[in-house]
Amino acid sequence: MTFLAVGLTGTKLGCAEGGCGACTVMLSKYQPHLRRVLHHSVNGCLAPLCSLHHCAVTTVEGIGSVAGKLHPVQERIAKSHGSQCGFCTPGIVMSMYSLLRNNPTPRMADIEEAFQGNLCRCTGYRPILEGYKTFTKERTCCGGKGKENGCCMTSERTSVFPAPLYNPADFLPLDPTQEIIFPPELMVDTLTHISTHGGLTQTHTLYPSLSLCQSSQQLRFRGERVLWLQPASLDQLLELKTQYPNAKMVVGNTEVGIEMKFKNLLYPVILAPAYIPELNAIQHTDEGIVFGASCSLTLLGDVLKEAVGKLPSYQTEVFTSIQEQLRWFAGLQIRNVAAVGGNIMTASPISDLNPVFMAAGCKLTLMSKGGGERVVVMDEKFFPGYRRTILTPEEVLLCVLIPYTKKGQYFAAYKQSPRREDDISIVTSGMSVTFAEGSTVVKHLALSYGGMAATTVMAKNTASRLLGKQWGEELLQDACSSLAEEMTLHPSAPGGMVTYRRTLTLSLFYKFYLTVQQKLASEGVRADYISATEIYHQTSPSSVQIFQAVPDGQKEEDVVGRPMMHLSAMKQATGEAVYCDDIPLYENELYLCLITSTKAHARIQSIDTSEAESMPGVVTCVFAKDIPGSNMTGPIIYDETVLAVDTVTCVGHIIGAVVADTQAHAQRAAKAVKITYQELQPVIITIQDAITHQSFFQPVRTIQRGDLDQGFTQADHILEGEMHMGGQEHFYLETNVTVAIPRGEDGEMELFVSTQSATKTQSLVAKALGVPASRVVIRVKRMGGGFGGKESRSTTLSTVVAVAAQKLKRPVRCMLDRDEDMLVTGGRHPFYGRYKVGFMKSGKVVALEVTYYNNAGNSIDLSLSIMERALFHMENSYSIANIRGRGYVCKTHLPSNTAFRGFGGPQGMLIAESWMSDVALSLGLPAEQVRRLNMYMQGERTPYSQILDHITLDRCWDQCLEISSFNQRRAGVETYNRDHRWTKRGLSVVPTKFGISFTALFLNQAGALAHIYTDGSVLLTHGGTEMGQGLHTKMVQVASRTLGIPSSKIHITETSTNTVPNTSPTAASASSDLNGAAVHNACEILLHRLEPYKTKNPKGCWEDWVNAAYFDRVNLSANGFYKTPDLGYDFETNTGRPFNYFSYGVACSEVEIDCLTGSHKNMHTSIVIDVGNSLNPALDIGQVEGGFMQGVGLYTLEELKYSPEGYLFTRGPGMYKIPAFGDIPTDLTVSLLRDAPNDKAIFSSKAIGEPPLFLAASVFFAIKDAITAARKESGLSGPFRLDSPATPERIRNTCEDRFTKLCPPAEPGTFTPWAVVV
Repeated sequence: MTFLAVGLTGTKLGCAEGGCGACTVMLSKYQPHLRRVLHHSVNGCLAPLCSLHHCAVTTVEGIGSVAGKLHPVQERIAKSHGSQCGFCTPGIVMSMYSLLRNNPTPRMADIEEAFQGNLCRCTGYRPILEGYKTFTKERTCCGGKGKENGCCMTSERTSVFPAPLYNPADFLPLDPTQEIIFPPELMVDTLTHISTHGGLTQTHTLYPSLSLCQSSQQLRFRGERVLWLQPASLDQLLELKTQYPNAKMVVGNTEVGIEMKFKNLLYPVILAPAYIPELNAIQHTDEGIVFGASCSLTLLGDVLKEAVGKLPSYQTEVFTSIQEQLRWFAGLQIRNVAAVGGNIMTASPISDLNPVFMAAGCKLTLMSKGGGERVVVMDEKFFPGYRRTILTPEEVLLCVLIPYTKKGQYFAAYKQSPRREDDISIVTSGMSVTFAEGSTVVKHLALSYGGMAATTVMAKNTASRLLGKQWGEELLQDACSSLAEEMTLHPSAPGGMVTYRRTLTLSLFYKFYLTVQQKLASEGVRADYISATEIYHQTSPSSVQIFQAVPDGQKEEDVVGRPMMHLSAMKQATGEAVYCDDIPLYENELYLCLITSTKAHARIQSIDTSEAESMPGVVTCVFAKDIPGSNMTGPIIYDETVLAVDTVTCVGHIIGAVVADTQAHAQRAAKAVKITYQELQPVIITIQDAITHQSFFQPVRTIQRGDLDQGFTQADHILEGEMHMGGQEHFYLETNVTVAIPRGEDGEMELFVSTQSATKTQSLVAKALGVPASRVVIRVKRMGGGFGGKESRSTTLSTVVAVAAQKLKRPVRCMLDRDEDMLVTGGRHPFYGRYKVGFMKSGKVVALEVTYYNNAGNSIDLSLSIMERALFHMENSYSIANIRGRGYVCKTHLPSNTAFRGFGGPQGMLIAESWMSDVALSLGLPAEQVRRLNMYMQGERTPYSQILDHITLDRCWDQCLEISSFNQRRAGVETYNRDHRWTKRGLSVVPTKFGISFTALFLNQAGALAHIYTDGSVLLTHGGTEMGQGLHTKMVQVASRTLGIPSSKIHITETSTNTVPNTSPTAASASSDLNGAAVHNACEILLHRLEPYKTKNPKGCWEDWVNAAYFDRVNLSANGFYKTPDLGYDFETNTGRPFNYFSYGVACSEVEIDCLTGSHKNMHTSIVIDVGNSLNPALDIGQVEGGFMQGVGLYTLEELKYSPEGYLFTRGPGMYKIPAFGDIPTDLTVSLLRDAPNDKAIFSSKAIGEPPLFLAASVFFAIKDAITAARKESGLSGPFRLDSPATPERIRNTCEDRFTKLCPPAEPGTFTPWAVVV
């Protein structure tokens, strides 16, 4: 990546650990044995430059450009609206391009596999898959119902299903003959093909690495700290391993690269054996298939797949199991380079493959120069300790024999992880049983588990106990009892989830038991148990998008209401879109790295920078004393420091910074700064800690309406409950970045910043520098995602970088690494809610008392406003006569939490839906019936006294039930659940009512600036920032309609504080409303000035009128302004109008859960949402789908894990899982409500950014519905607590059964947990 960054900025750095795919490039190698070139997608962030000798690397810039010609892969993702912020787009483009270079007509399954290593935070994935589906043979819509043009349902219901969002007929055809050629000088074809006989019919020795025989000379590359040695022969390797016994052997660098980057480990000597023939050989023998240790996992899978297709099934059970594990092993970019030997030698206790190899009894051939060759069986002795093997330092792993299975032997492997695709394991297992001939008596049993100890372990006691027993119910009971005793974990075990992991050992064995039983018994297993034996097969997703076409007669050049492509989509797809860190280096530019606290609450005793300052490239260190202005900062209240002075109040508190000539030098030096602390008490980490210590920010907010006492007296039933909802990391693909350039006079400084709040950045930088705000200019071209995370917390970096630049009088740059960004910037607030609800027998809620607590972290930031919005949404969409909500903002020793899409609304509404679910469960009524009964009607008042007019909630609800075929779906779920014991389906329909406006009155304003040039072109600037949501595109549409000119004449270059001052943050979903009205105002002013010239020359054109006005000395520049009218709310009197209007929506979701593992799959979602008259249906549907999938992550997947000391464990995609391509609903329908104009926003539109996110709660409550069905099987009924997110752990633990009873949790307070619920 460092090499590519010099001039080629299209390839993006998203995580530096191979987990997001933003850095994907194509690596091409000539394969002599195949006599052709193979193309692989690889992670640029992990691929060492030294490993690319004689390879061709293709980046996104190499396949097409806007200025030249786009490649069809680039064009289709852009035109299908599959690029929003665009930061992930180059990586996705290159994953698809690599696939097409090998397979020009892929299946959808191939595309889905190709994207397993790519993440996108904006789009929700659907448009990407749909656009690229046009490359396949299955290129029909809606799951293949078969219409060539448009939606397959268009002809049936033309009034509801209009034209599609784009026309595939416009796409450039793919012509494989026109691709760039592989450099001929890299084609070396002197390799001798080797074959032997034995085993099957023939042995094939394959060499997956190129140019193996190009030279007998080893390669040596010496860097600043590392010597890279690439031997050309096995003898050379053994000699080097004798000379450097502690040297690391690297093939794919998928483990060592991460260790050096994130664990601060240094390996001075690296041996690269990727080109040694013996380590790449594959041999078929009588026992099985022997793979050289350097064979890639992709090659391993391909060879095993071929063998499975040729051999009798009884021989290939191990092969099939390995294939199944490889399906979910990392992403394709990792599998393409990771070596089978590296996977073994890493000795990870949560390895996906090592339990399989151990259970199968694989044989490993080891070799050293002095000791020769020896063969060992991979058994419980192979891993003597954490990350250790029995190899001596001089030995290398030569190859691994994967054996055939025999008749009477049955084998299976299992993996359970938080996310199915590209995720590390929680528990993995390999299981093998061999029966005495002609019987079901156990002759041999091997049970191997990963994730249950510091090493991969065998359940030896259980296996011994079951020998000689009949395979049946009695054996099952003995096995479960024995496993529960043998597979124990200390309650404080690293990784946590102790009860869940122990239960999984039993659940996975039970799956194995049923699978074997199914194969053994002529009658098989019980019909309702079969689903427990089924292997997951992904169904390619299908989708429908419904929107209202523009009215007949609307002019073609009037693009408002049309699905116009994002203006930057093409540039983003080619890598030409410029993000902050893509700006070329300035002369004398320096790089900054933060120095952060390792303690949550401590006094700084000393800071020693001597070692750091003596390191290469270091220029200076920056601390609080270097700040020329004020060290106090904060978005509203100045209760934070730019740099810590005496005390730190969270892990990740910024203490100072190191400035050096390069990023590597700065980061290395920052780690060398030594800080001593005196730890202070108390350390308050969780909400419960804050409640115990009464640690709250003031004020405590309350909203009350009606008479609570009377309401509870009136109620037939009263129910109390509680719920905790976890926080969420923004995971914008582009981390926080700032480039600061001092201008050399009058304290002027220009900053390029990835921020949603240009004005707030300007004011806080000026405050820190001690200069007027007019001396500081903030420029924002675009962001690679924001979601609220760059509204206030981006200033924590910008101020530090500005101080450093001011001190040194030189440009300074800093782009945070993913782990730094996640550590210091905070995220969505965790919430805890207690509620007491009174309701009638019918389900009508008559009284509600709810108390919210949010975890603000160590400063107030925006937490009070977030709590206020939670209270404003405490009733969600339900009319409750008597209600009181109270909100406490908890002060803790965590990094300050902040704005995140929804801004407290999703937390407040989820707890509302929790008590609504409890009411339905306690009465035994369908939840949808209780929800519909309580829903708001036109003219009713909210708890904060705002009258609801133009309410469309009932229309959204009815249409959602209709398009989801809810009644038929409910009947289908009930039938399924009767027929299946170990998998259950759930269904839920959930509404939302989201208030639109900043709750801080003064922020509801916007400005715009429009210039008309004499050639007729228009330069437009407004106060909003572009982060992928398409704001600039919508503003161009607004200006185009207002001025009556084609959108091609209008350009927006950036957002800057020297063009539009005093801007509000791009937040609260209000940016199109506010800035759109300001743009409209500016354009109206210009139109008014041009009117006399249009009247004089009615047959003239736009350019004629503009020139006439110019020569008549008319001002062709105008400022526009807008403020939202009739707003303002008083908490003291509970009067006023906090919101301009409301957005409404309803979602229906169906899920299926695995009761034994807790996994779930999203089967169906239908969404109906009111966006008024959509300004741009393509962008609005993109926001709906992207917001929904972000909500799916929030409510089912994404889990921040902190130690009891406040250390964040989840600091990258390796441990923190956002939704992937495979998490989208198999069947997804999004409908924008028709005929619902909104007279309170520009061109009758409505806000769209935040409202859809909460609709993902329909997935959460569908899961809860499925769990209810599972609990019913165990005789459990009534309300139960399910906290968010509904992870596999929570789902499994809540589906109580005989297995969970064998693994009871330890008593709280008797141990210190590995992680705490904050």
